[in-house]
Amino acid sequence: MRRRLYFLLPDPASARRMMDDLLLARVEERHIHFLARRGTPMDGLHEASHLQKSDLVHGAQVGLALGTVLGLIVGALLVSLVVTDDRWQIVAVLGAGLAGGLFGSWVASMVGSSVPNSRLAQFSQAIEQGKLLVMADIPERRVAEVRENLRLRHPEAEDRGIDPHIPAFP
Repeated sequence: MRRRLYFLLPDPASARRMMDDLLLARVEERHIHFLARRGTPMDGLHEASHLQKSDLVHGAQVGLALGTVLGLIVGALLVSLVVTDDRWQIVAVLGAGLAGGLFGSWVASMVGSSVPNSRLAQFSQAIEQGKLLVMADIPERRVAEVRENLRLRHPEAEDRGIDPHIPAFP
């Protein structure tokens, strides 16, 4: 399990130094992401991907849940109104639930991909002022060690806390 650490840095040079320190602390580059105002030079920094910048993952999760529930309801209605053969009732309900979940996930992820990440909304004002956001996904057992190391080595960094939920695939 990983936890995401958030730090705000004043400039790209400071961000590059923090990137180097995270790499020296044996945090893989694929687990370090930077977000900055459009037009900020990001040379040598691993920029946040579209999955991290948008609400695509959250949208897919919500769509999967709502779509599955609505699909199960539609399946139950089908069984009560249309499907009379006892052998197909369970298949109809589960099939409708699966189809609803897939459809809901697809539609909600399309909507979520065009919306900024709601978890990063708290940082939008600082980013617009020219600061850089560092998101580092650290193994849970090393969070305190890495966080303390970064606080000592980067007094200019603003520690903005830990996100308790890291999506599994971005």
